[in-house]
Amino acid sequence: MGKAARKAALHRLADSEQPPGILAIDGGRAVGWCAVAPRSAYPVLMRSRVAAPLPDRPVGANWFISCLYVRVGCRRRGLTARLIKAAVDHAIACGASCVEACPNEAAKSSAEGFVGTPATFAKLGFVEIARRSPTRPLMRWDDGNAGSPAHTHEHPA
Repeated sequence: MGKAARKAALHRLADSEQPPGILAIDGGRAVGWCAVAPRSAYPVLMRSRVAAPLPDRPVGANWFISCLYVRVGCRRRGLTARLIKAAVDHAIACGASCVEACPNEAAKSSAEGFVGTPATFAKLGFVEIARRSPTRPLMRWDDGNAGSPAHTHEHPA
C-alpha cells in the first residue's frame, strides 16, 4: 500500500466506530501507542505466514496487538507492558475471548521491536501457541490466563 492509500486507510480507521488502539498520555502529550483490534480488522493477518490465526478459535472473538510504539525519552520505564495490559483490558471489555500478538525476539532496534518482545508478553501471561518463524512466536492471552498480570477484571458475561 502506498503512502496515499495508508493515509486514507488511517483516516477511515480514525473516523470509524472502532478505536484504533490505546494511547499513553503523560502531561497531555502522547508518549505511547498500542494498536489493538479484532483480527478481522487486519485482513493481512489472515494471509500472514507468521501471524495467521490457528483454527482453534473463532476469528470474531479473537483480537490482535499489531503495533507498539513508545516515544524516545520515555522508553525503559515499563510503558510497553502497561500499554499491552491496557490493550488486553480494552479487548476483553469489547467482548474478546483472547488477544494475540506476534512479537519479535530478535529486535536490535526500536524500529524492529515495534511489535514488542516475547519476554514482555510472557510476563503478562501470554503463552506461545505457534512458531512459524525462528524469531516471531505467535502468542496468546485468553480467559485461561485469568490470574495473569494482564488480567485486571472478570470477563464480561
